[in-house]
Amino acid sequence: MRPAVFTPLTSAFIALSCGLLVACGNDAGASEPPKTCDGSCPAEVAARGLRETLKLAYNLTLNGKPVGIQDASHPCISGDVRVTGEAYSNADQGSTEVNLTYVFNACAYRQVDATQAENYDLVFDGAVHQSGTLTVQPTATTAIIIVSDALAIDGNVFAPPIEFHEPACDVRLQQSGNKLSGTLCGTAVGVSL
Repeated sequence: MRPAVFTPLTSAFIALSCGLLVACGNDAGASEPPKTCDGSCPAEVAARGLRETLKLAYNLTLNGKPVGIQDASHPCISGDVRVTGEAYSNADQGSTEVNLTYVFNACAYRQVDATQAENYDLVFDGAVHQSGTLTVQPTATTAIIIVSDALAIDGNVFAPPIEFHEPACDVRLQQSGNKLSGTLCGTAVGVSL
């Protein structure tokens, strides 16, 4: 048996054959059909949206400011947010201890993502209290409590969008590391951030 000899023509034929095999017969790259968002899914996406909006508000108002008593405001996409309370750093652990109240005044925040459950376009109105440890270093773990007795949440969650309207949402969430869990608007939620 003679060894195979590859000429430019046979190399092109092999490349074309492999390309057709991938394009026609291999569905590994095929996209999944859109998933649905039912059950706790809308509340979980809204919980993610709330947590990420709190994080953004913190970063825009307090990040880099001196520790101690805080009182800062910042515009949102529309509306605004005011953050008041206390924040103290622990430089040895790379963490900040917070006891903050965020007052949202029709504060809109939006995220568009390739992952369906990470899409939201929400407006928050009302007060949210956040307490615990925020971290920026791997030597400490974020451990916070997020509560509100009546936060209005209005907008869309998921992709394709699903309407989400809660005029007086009770919020009882806790974050440990990158896990957010608890209840939002009476629905048990669990989200990996």
